Amino acid sequence: MISVADAQAHILARVERVAPPEVIPVVAALGRVLAEDVRATLDVPPTANSAVDGYAVRGADIPSAGTRELTVVAELAAGSVFDGTLGAGQALRIMTGAPMPAGADTVYPQEVVERTGDRVRIPAGLAGVNVRQRGEDVRAGHVVLPAGGVLRPQELGVAASLGLPLLLVRQRPRVAILSTGDEVAEPGHARKPGQIFDSNRFSLQGLVEAAGGEATDHGIVPDLYDVLHARLRAAAATADVVLTSGGVSVGDHDLVKAVLQDAGGIDFWQVAMQPGRPLAVGRIGPTLFFGLPGNPVASMLTFHLFVRPALWKLAGRRELFPPRFHAVAMEPMSKKTGRREFKRGILSYSGERWEVRTTGPQGSGILTSMTLANCFVVIEEERGDVAEGDTVSVEPFAAG
Repeated sequence: MISVADAQAHILARVERVAPPEVIPVVAALGRVLAEDVRATLDVPPTANSAVDGYAVRGADIPSAGTRELTVVAELAAGSVFDGTLGAGQALRIMTGAPMPAGADTVYPQEVVERTGDRVRIPAGLAGVNVRQRGEDVRAGHVVLPAGGVLRPQELGVAASLGLPLLLVRQRPRVAILSTGDEVAEPGHARKPGQIFDSNRFSLQGLVEAAGGEATDHGIVPDLYDVLHARLRAAAATADVVLTSGGVSVGDHDLVKAVLQDAGGIDFWQVAMQPGRPLAVGRIGPTLFFGLPGNPVASMLTFHLFVRPALWKLAGRRELFPPRFHAVAMEPMSKKTGRREFKRGILSYSGERWEVRTTGPQGSGILTSMTLANCFVVIEEERGDVAEGDTVSVEPFAAG
């Protein structure tokens, strides 16, 4: 068996290309990966402007003590420009976001002044406050959104603030998903004795979409060599990645490995991990293939560890793995040395530290444990049993 880290490195080495780019509207770019640096063509803000509703004044007119009365010469709304220059003893009524008038460098909030007619009385204060300076957010010529970054709502706002209606992003990796085996039935259809309803296809579709991919459902394939061979080739013809679940163990009816040997090529190994030891990785022509375990928790875990980094690399992302953190174990956790174990955990903050406990029984077929969990507890190969109070690594599900 090889380690999780070696398996990940092997898989990523096989991802030798990146999805081609496409131009899409900024409004449709949430969650997409930038294909090129976005460089500012203008300063943001483009001119100094008021940070508050109030009165723009010259720093030279600010009293060092007591108060001073100034003449209000005009009012300026956001989006308007004052054509003149503010002179000595003058003030300008100004709204938040309005450009600062020439000659002024300070804005007094309206709450701290007294106005009577066209006169306003200002107290002692500091010059240069309550003004957003030109370019304090973005300087023209600077890279503000680097290629390989995932576009969140805040990145979309930055792009729009630069006046960009379109962005060049990577196309979503196309993923074909199949379930294998006579033992699984389609939800909504009759279930024969001995069958279970297929859950893996639906979990994997959600995982693919959450990882930025585009999933296509190819249904359930029976345990027939020729049928599986044809369905895998058909799936690979229109996808960047083919995912199956089940059929990669050592049973007489586990056909995926045998079919893949003929349809493409396979590197199969036993990964030193629990759950999720059986895993088939290979190619069907230029298309990457992942044969995931049939047990639902193992299927989801191996997706997180091996498929998602490959999809992220295909999509041109800079970061291929989510961050991990440390937490205090609130209960003992059994563990065998020599393999990496992933337990479903419930992570919480006590007010002083992060704490984690398991969801209960950790069988790889207990899919509800994933609904109860908000993280994986990652226990490294060299560690044995974890005692209550020990520090462990955790990988929150929300990372991504």
